[in-house]
Amino acid sequence: MHDNTARVITPVLEHQAAREALRAQVGKTPLLRLCSLESRAVRVFAKAEWTNPAGSVKDRAALAMILDGEAWGRLGPGRTLIDASSGNTGIAYALMGRRLGYDVEIVVPANISDARRRALEDHGATLVFTDPQEGMDGAIDEAVRRYLADPRTYFYPDQYSNPANWKAHYNGTAPEIWEQTGGSVTHFVAGLGTTGTFTGTMRRLRELNPAVRGIAVQPDSPLHALEGLKHLDTARVPSIFDASLVDSRETVSTEEAAEMARFLKREEGLQLGLSGAAAAVAVRRVASRQKSGVVVTLFPESGQRIQDHPLWEDV
Repeated sequence: MHDNTARVITPVLEHQAAREALRAQVGKTPLLRLCSLESRAVRVFAKAEWTNPAGSVKDRAALAMILDGEAWGRLGPGRTLIDASSGNTGIAYALMGRRLGYDVEIVVPANISDARRRALEDHGATLVFTDPQEGMDGAIDEAVRRYLADPRTYFYPDQYSNPANWKAHYNGTAPEIWEQTGGSVTHFVAGLGTTGTFTGTMRRLRELNPAVRGIAVQPDSPLHALEGLKHLDTARVPSIFDASLVDSRETVSTEEAAEMARFLKREEGLQLGLSGAAAAVAVRRVASRQKSGVVVTLFPESGQRIQDHPLWEDV
């Protein structure tokens, strides 16, 4: 009797310990000052989100959605987590799923980078590839199809529609920025993908100070290499997106982001992914238009996963 009880309790305690360890590791990322992007009396800062355990800002939302699924009884022993992802959320799901004992299935466009594919596979995720011409919308449709075909097997967090996504930033990212800047932040700049980062962070910052301005960044065309960002004019708009929080939009080309990535590597010693570099392009524009202020963005990931990308080559 005692031995059977021990066998039941031990996995539960191990799961709880793994969950608490993830809670402690995700978030509380450093705020870096970027003097090379500053103008006049405008100070510029960026959150270094690659310090999260799976290496990106998506760790925040992935953990929040997993914990929310457990709390509502939709995720538990024997369930497989399935979602569509262009890379980073999937990588976070995979790492956390392995630690918490869940199988993870990620639906991705077939043209994701080799580095992201390797990272997903290294963490034990099963990959389902969709037509790259259909982009993330095609991957989302396939994830939904698989979930509806077997809802008792799958847990489908649906990062594009799940309120836990934006709440992760409302409860985490925004308070961190507020504390780290001493409440002096005047502008928040972030790229639009699932839109959870922008929506959650701006919603909280706007409550803390209604004067904070929100600048949304997106690619300048549907055909781009800015992984993680969506051209919302032609793509399916996530239901969690709150357009009322957008004070202005900045469109950035792949080439501009690549040039900024090289600039920041040279001037700041930072090797960034292209989505973070695109945010930096927008930050420099915003800073150049202000006489004073504190502009904050976040760099979703480092450039480690695209270090062999030809865009790193000097022009």
